[in-house]
Amino acid sequence: MSILDTKIEFLKGVGPRRASYLNKELSIFSFYDLLTFFPFRYIDRSKLYLINQLTSFETDLQIMGAVKNKKILGSGKKQRLIVTFFDKTGFVELVFFKRIRWLNKFIKLGQQYLIFGKPVRFNSKISFIHPEIEEFDQNNNRIIYKLYPVYHSNEKLSSVGLNSKGISKLILELNSLIKELPENLSNAIILKHQFISRKEMFLNIHFPLNSTCLHDAIRRFKFEELFFLQISILTQKLIRNKNVKSFAFSVVGDKFNLFYKNHLSFELTGAQKKVMKEIRNDTLSGFQMNRLLQGDVGSGKTIISFMTILIAIDNGFQACLMAPTEILANQHYESLMEFSKDIGIRVGLLTGKIKRSEKKQIIHDVKNNLLDVVVGTHALIQDEIVFCKLGLVIIDEQHKFGVSQRLKIYQKYKPTPHVLVMTATPIPRTLAMTAYGDLDVSIIDELPPNRKVIKTIHFYEKQIKRVYQFIFSELQKNKQVYIVYPLIEESKVLDYKNLIDGYDNVKKIFETKGFNVSMIHGRLKKDEKEIQMQRFVNHETQIMVSTTVIEVGVNVPNASIMVINNAEKFGLSQLHQLRGRVGRSSHQSFCFLISSNKLSNEAKVRLKSMVDCHDGFNIAEVDLKLRGPGDVLGTKQSGVLNLKLSSLVKDYNILNNAREDAKEILKNDPSLSILINKPIKNFYLKYHKGSLKWGSVA
Repeated sequence: MSILDTKIEFLKGVGPRRASYLNKELSIFSFYDLLTFFPFRYIDRSKLYLINQLTSFETDLQIMGAVKNKKILGSGKKQRLIVTFFDKTGFVELVFFKRIRWLNKFIKLGQQYLIFGKPVRFNSKISFIHPEIEEFDQNNNRIIYKLYPVYHSNEKLSSVGLNSKGISKLILELNSLIKELPENLSNAIILKHQFISRKEMFLNIHFPLNSTCLHDAIRRFKFEELFFLQISILTQKLIRNKNVKSFAFSVVGDKFNLFYKNHLSFELTGAQKKVMKEIRNDTLSGFQMNRLLQGDVGSGKTIISFMTILIAIDNGFQACLMAPTEILANQHYESLMEFSKDIGIRVGLLTGKIKRSEKKQIIHDVKNNLLDVVVGTHALIQDEIVFCKLGLVIIDEQHKFGVSQRLKIYQKYKPTPHVLVMTATPIPRTLAMTAYGDLDVSIIDELPPNRKVIKTIHFYEKQIKRVYQFIFSELQKNKQVYIVYPLIEESKVLDYKNLIDGYDNVKKIFETKGFNVSMIHGRLKKDEKEIQMQRFVNHETQIMVSTTVIEVGVNVPNASIMVINNAEKFGLSQLHQLRGRVGRSSHQSFCFLISSNKLSNEAKVRLKSMVDCHDGFNIAEVDLKLRGPGDVLGTKQSGVLNLKLSSLVKDYNILNNAREDAKEILKNDPSLSILINKPIKNFYLKYHKGSLKWGSVA
């Protein structure tokens, strides 16, 4: 066992009590956990100031000098220690209110010290209140030339002496125990990238001598993080491609050909044909398909999923399609019913709100192979749902499901069904190669040829009359309009417009001119929601006032305007999804972003990106830079991308190098059995194997 595997309580200065705090507050259980608990910033103490140079009172500064005299004033809780401190240019006072007895004993007259803290000026005197104070040894002045680490702590930790300085002392103690650290990279990689050793890396992350040493140390650790992440992902992909058996869909049969030749009412785009070919090759191989299908709103993912379902059915298998919301599940069900009405496909719908008798019938039919495909929500993963012969699982908007939920739906079936994951939220390349690096990725990157780019315009609230005038002109052309508000009820915290007030205002303006208005939101009963939506679909109402429930699940080609109120309150991907509700015909469509007059810089960037850019993948790159990978993936709470130092946004070049090195190594040595790769294998097996089960079901 390595010394780094030792429980943290056995480190000098810790013990059982402090160990329990480190366990609970910082998840530090071992020496290795402490070693990889890094500073979140550094204090530059490389510069010394003379006392007559103390002109700034905004930042911490460092001086060196000696103690002239000291005295204790006051009594009880008002007691304080005053130290007169000088150098060759002048005097300052050091004032201490705590630990007075100890400090009075520690501080000696005539002794030289390093003082670090924020100076304050009062009545023409300069003082330091509770500065850090360290003895200065003339024979070892190395302490001057360091960046001092600052560690995250809290009140509970500080109560047992584990503030930043206390943690720093523990790491110093740990460093003194570590004579050498075994390498986790091959000599070839170390030489290729001119990396320092692992021991030097940790020493210079915690206690860097200068900024160059810190840069070199962080560069190596970032590479390690991203390299082993890629090794994990690519190894899983190799294992799946070789070992995870599935069903071979050997034929393209009657139902597929009947639909494709007689009932497909439009020509597939080149991108759609390419994706179908990729899926066909996967399902023919006999190994599990695990494919991510990315496509912008309106690019035609649904028809691809249906044609894949037909291939499964033609080969004697069942399929299921899981969606994150009831609205989207119903939309898919209606689409599949429409596609399959003339070709004899048996389609079922299973959501949490269907009647018990209907659910019982679905469970029976699924088990007895009386249904070819079932569309559903989370209800599909219940233990009582058992397919007779499940060959294909399709998951839509996958990031809205938990990992365990996605696993559960098909882990109980052997051989493992093929998996097609779909998302209309384009994923940036940096994120895709990491979070979905073990999936095969298909991209539908072209819209149907008759679609026009949606014109997107930003208006301020004071310009709303211009927007309403334009809406009126479109309504006169027999078009329809969405008007979206963020909330149902007025928030005391956020100054959102109220949906109900907005609805009443829209009715007042447009119903007097002969146009009807619908309203839907998440609190409406299912039946009422469907009635309102159906009225809009049937053109009985011309304006739909809504919350973001129409982000997914509504397809009305006649709708040509999307108005988004308080647009600055929405994320980029959500704005892009909402915009995608229009532009579904050959007619010109518009998206109006209405915002308050005062905008943050980030809000300005988001709205400008929406106006300037219509490509979902470019928008996703901006979104990644603004929000970070956890939010974009929907993994903020799951710790999936728990990177300590590296960033998928800022460290793209390091990520790219790490991935290329990992690919090259696994190409030549997939089992990492060659002697030169032994350090990589040892570290991978110890710290990374099995840590990315989420990847194979992303």
